[in-house]
Amino acid sequence: MYQDKEIVCKDCGNTFVFTAGEQEFYAEKGFQNEPKSCKECRAAKKRGNKEYFVGVCSGCGGEAKVPFKPTEDRPIYCSECFAKMKEAE
Repeated sequence: MYQDKEIVCKDCGNTFVFTAGEQEFYAEKGFQNEPKSCKECRAAKKRGNKEYFVGVCSGCGGEAKVPFKPTEDRPIYCSECFAKMKEAE
């Protein structure tokens, strides 16, 4: 029923095979989307090999490292200011 399918990884650009067995597993679990990243890139994300961006904290003006590219329309916070905001909730 299922056939191996080649997919291009959105992270590294390499081609990987989405096997028939993996497709069957995805279907059994009710997953509707095919994987977009190869196994190596997915494993790297799980290990925490994320790219961090540096910006100015909107709370204290210090350095803030965040795992997403900051935009000027949204504030970013250093870990201390972020923790203080969470405590205040």
